[in-house]
Amino acid sequence: MSGLPYPSYFEAWDHPRMVREYPIGDDFFRLMRTISRDELRALQEKRFLKLVERGWQIPFYRRRWQAKGIEAGDIRRLEDCAKLPTYSKSDLMESMASYPPFGDFHGIDSFGRGGVRPPVVLHTTSGTTGMPQPLFFGPWSRELQNLMLARVYHAAGLRPDDVVHSVYGHGMINGGHYVRETVLHFTNSLFLSAGTGNETRSAQQVQLMKQFGVTVIIGFADYIKKLAQVADEEGIKPGRDIKIRLIIGHMGRESKEAISEAWGGAQVYDWYGVGDTGLVAFEAPDRDGMYVMEDGHYLEILDPDTNRPLADGEQGNMCVTVLFKDDIYPCIRFDTKDVTAVKTAASPSGFNFRRIEGFLGRSDNMVKLRGINLYPIAIGAVVNEHPATAGEYICVATRDATGRDELTITVEVRDPADQALREELRDRLKARFGIDIQVDLAARGGTAHLTEVERRQKAIRLIDKRFS
Repeated sequence: MSGLPYPSYFEAWDHPRMVREYPIGDDFFRLMRTISRDELRALQEKRFLKLVERGWQIPFYRRRWQAKGIEAGDIRRLEDCAKLPTYSKSDLMESMASYPPFGDFHGIDSFGRGGVRPPVVLHTTSGTTGMPQPLFFGPWSRELQNLMLARVYHAAGLRPDDVVHSVYGHGMINGGHYVRETVLHFTNSLFLSAGTGNETRSAQQVQLMKQFGVTVIIGFADYIKKLAQVADEEGIKPGRDIKIRLIIGHMGRESKEAISEAWGGAQVYDWYGVGDTGLVAFEAPDRDGMYVMEDGHYLEILDPDTNRPLADGEQGNMCVTVLFKDDIYPCIRFDTKDVTAVKTAASPSGFNFRRIEGFLGRSDNMVKLRGINLYPIAIGAVVNEHPATAGEYICVATRDATGRDELTITVEVRDPADQALREELRDRLKARFGIDIQVDLAARGGTAHLTEVERRQKAIRLIDKRFS
């Protein structure tokens, strides 16, 4: 022991137990192939019931569950999860407003006046969809979140001789810190914590990448694309001067082929997760959807309007229960508002974990136009298939005096005066979505003041003026 009256961070969690219960590397692939669906269900249920016990100790869950008439003992199996109310970021923000400064969902106070709680890690979300929200981790949940991400890096082929360049944000934001911890704690690769362009100038980043021999980039697609453009502007050729072989991060609906080409043919791997849940699903070498980390997460796909479970293959909100977050802040039925669908075909790799389509959009960032649901990232993906576009875009939703909604996408292109291109992009969108979407053209950098791509790890893609 450290001699302190409380456990240090490293004394507060059991690493041998962690990797025994949540294998990594080849042992993880072996688990995915050998565990049966019945065995996996039993494992999820055991971890879920322990998690619910912890939930009853947290005022946030206790008051919400009791408001629905649920009492301790009513939740006896995994299927009973559907009885519990979901919650989203807005509920957490309301908790913070009612119980300042941190809300009543974090669990820090649950150890009692004389109790010894484990150390607590405090970060925030990025605030892309509103005010930043605090995130709390104990050593167990923090290191397991790191381990889940490390599984992805190992699956993609990260090597000890790799130099990893991270463009995740730091400051109070969780992302940059936990990916740094992941690479440091669970790989032998060298790590460069460059962050966003607001933290390390983009031109300086590409110079450092060349100087230090970077081989892997991790981060969000928006800024990874931006860096390739900056490298070209600086006279640094991706693939020749910066020999990137792997890109691993949040690709969303961006074209992995275009990002690969921009970086000289690098292999690109996608993964999905948010601050409250950590990594939930990842793209394996078979490139057929994303495998859900089902030993650590219970994923439900819910109808955005009714909250009812949807059948496999139907698009809905991802509702996540993190089965290992039972030390500080439990995550039980968190509605991410991110849209996906469960794939129905068998795994080409023989894995027994379920797969999802990946991130398809946000239900709270969706524009309904003449009865059609439109997601800005899907619109952006269509226009950016055209070789004349520069990759950056912003969508603006408006409502006229008659109540008619319109959507305009402004796209960065090489020649903003090319009206024929404007009409071609408009025709492409109408053919793909069956509705007229207005198109404006801008020069390179012309949308940056709206998307804030230089200083945010996740660029803004929709400005909704209908209710302002």
